[in-house]
Amino acid sequence: MKVEQIYTGCLAQGAYYIESDGEVAIIDPLREVKPYIEKAEKANAKIKYVLETHFHADFVSGHLDLAKATGAQIVFGPNAQPTFAAHIATDGEELKLGNVTIKVLHTPGHTMESTTYLLIDENGKETAIFSGDTLFIGDVGRPDLAVKSDLTEEQLAEHLFDSLRSKIMTLPDDVVVYPAHGAGSACGKNMSKETSDLLGNQKKTNYALRADMTKEEFVKEVTDGLLPPPGYFPMNVKMNKEGYANIDEVLAKGQQALSPDAFEAAVNETGALVLDTRKPETFAAGFVPNSINIGIDGNFAPWIGALIPDIQQPILFIADEGREEEVVTRLARVGYDFALGYLKGGLEAWKAAGKKVDTIKSISAAAFAADYAKDNSIKVVDVRKPGEFQAEHVETAQHAPLDYLNDHLAELPKNEDMYIHCAGGYRSMIAASILKARGFDNVINVEGGYKAISETDIPRTAYVCPSTLK
Repeated sequence: MKVEQIYTGCLAQGAYYIESDGEVAIIDPLREVKPYIEKAEKANAKIKYVLETHFHADFVSGHLDLAKATGAQIVFGPNAQPTFAAHIATDGEELKLGNVTIKVLHTPGHTMESTTYLLIDENGKETAIFSGDTLFIGDVGRPDLAVKSDLTEEQLAEHLFDSLRSKIMTLPDDVVVYPAHGAGSACGKNMSKETSDLLGNQKKTNYALRADMTKEEFVKEVTDGLLPPPGYFPMNVKMNKEGYANIDEVLAKGQQALSPDAFEAAVNETGALVLDTRKPETFAAGFVPNSINIGIDGNFAPWIGALIPDIQQPILFIADEGREEEVVTRLARVGYDFALGYLKGGLEAWKAAGKKVDTIKSISAAAFAADYAKDNSIKVVDVRKPGEFQAEHVETAQHAPLDYLNDHLAELPKNEDMYIHCAGGYRSMIAASILKARGFDNVINVEGGYKAISETDIPRTAYVCPSTLK
């Protein structure tokens, strides 16, 4: 028996490869399915099942393309109603995979079809659970994503409480927990950076698994402090439930190389968003006017989803040479299938064609401190998340979280300098590019973000441990 976690840091997502006696099950695959197929072929094994723990909201699963390419059976748990052919398993049903057994445990709460898969080895020992978004390391799934007219988030949380107590916490302590996500995902509040753990350890350390916890306490703690989910989540659920374009077609369309003239014409004709995926510091030094910078080397896909509300938005992009397929792939992972091509030759070709280039002023934290010392009334905008800001911030800073920057535009001045920072510089350049495209010409990015600022003598609020904040 072989169990392999295939973790994708950009999405903080774990897919799983289980192999036994020439048969393979893939759990929660990503959109690009070739790596799973190649892994099975290398082992001379056949992919028998594609197991889905639920209809994912934060990424588009590869279940359809993988099943089509391999003949594998797609499996969902009870209550799932996909529009395509799939096996809807019953609670307690056992699926045979080579010499091992995968038992279906219906664990509603995060969503009503949420299912945990229990792996039982060839000796009958309960070995591991693949818990999807039901149980994370240090946390549990948020109960507000599947809210419908007949179910409130409190009622979903009650279902989750029952699922954890009746289906998961009754399992042996030495069972390994393999969740669908780790720290950085928007599917939970406070997930650990660890991507697996023993169930017994989670019973001791996970706040939601306290033995003496009442259902009322669980509901209150699980629903407390939930931020609104990213706007693209419902559309990803729809794609996972109803189907989507073949990934190879999406990749081919998105990788069309366009000359500067063709690129500019395509922007004008389609109303496409111009997305620059280069490093923040490279972008600041020169970019196509009105383009938005979301660097491919950061949390690219989640920020795409948070900041581009329409997944059918046409996108034309600029990328470092050789990374064009990576950009289109990572867009497609979260359902943005309408990339129309990229600027061939990048910004150098754009400049060589005599086209206009814009810049954003970017300064060191030391230079920012010097400006602040001369005039502490300068406009400082902190685009970090609420918890980060509440824990500690520059005394005079205005808070405008990047996720909700559009809600704060009316509060920001267009005719005076604005010093923008985040934690390390990635998010602040995204914010600066958005503001620049909206006509805010006096944005100044603070390099190194709050980490660098904290090493200067700029007055800051007293630190408050985030764990004490509600």
